[in-house]
Amino acid sequence: MEAMQQHRGNKLFLQEDAKGDRIEELKALAQQESVPVKWVPKSKLDTMSDHGVHQGMVLAVTPYEYLTLNTLLEQAPADAFFLILDSLEDPHNFGSILRTADATGVAGIIIPKHRAVGVTSIVTKTSTGAVEYVPIARVTNLAQAIGQLKEAGFWIFGTDMAGTDYRQWNATGKTALIIGNEGRGMSAGLKKAVDGLITIPMVGHVQSLNASVAAGLLMYEAFRQRHPGGGGQ
Repeated sequence: MEAMQQHRGNKLFLQEDAKGDRIEELKALAQQESVPVKWVPKSKLDTMSDHGVHQGMVLAVTPYEYLTLNTLLEQAPADAFFLILDSLEDPHNFGSILRTADATGVAGIIIPKHRAVGVTSIVTKTSTGAVEYVPIARVTNLAQAIGQLKEAGFWIFGTDMAGTDYRQWNATGKTALIIGNEGRGMSAGLKKAVDGLITIPMVGHVQSLNASVAAGLLMYEAFRQRHPGGGGQ
């Protein structure tokens, strides 16, 4: 488990009758990382996981440590690509975005401290471990954060139905992309702060995409432009 390997595990709870190679691997990793193991009934794990699918184990972890924007900028590569999530609310969307962000080499994700989903157990599970590898900065004010990014040389883009076709978007160099709220989209204040708006054209009857689907498509477009040969390097 990535959380244990990243030294965030406090205690590993295993189902009393659980067996198999996976359980043995978890026990060995817990011993290696000095994480205590406790065997409990399945009903206990059901409660701890809010009746989700736990596969016979639950890991209690330390609270997630967010980065500051300054730290994120300091450790990012020279041509970093960031995502900015504007008041995203659905933890499943956040987790899915993290998973794709890890796959496409996104240098970091920036989220607001208030009125938005943070790193929760659902986010962690949905990300399938990606939350341990994609840096996340949490800021008090997104507009101020965008101003700081611009001072650092970033081009800021937002997503909006009235924007330019994303296939004409230049996502190379220092770039940050804003993904809006699931229902409201981008806030009016942030729209005024961007350098450009992009959209995903659609020809069907539904005129919007799920936030994580739209983010995934645009992350892969940025990846394509940054790796024109098709390689991951």
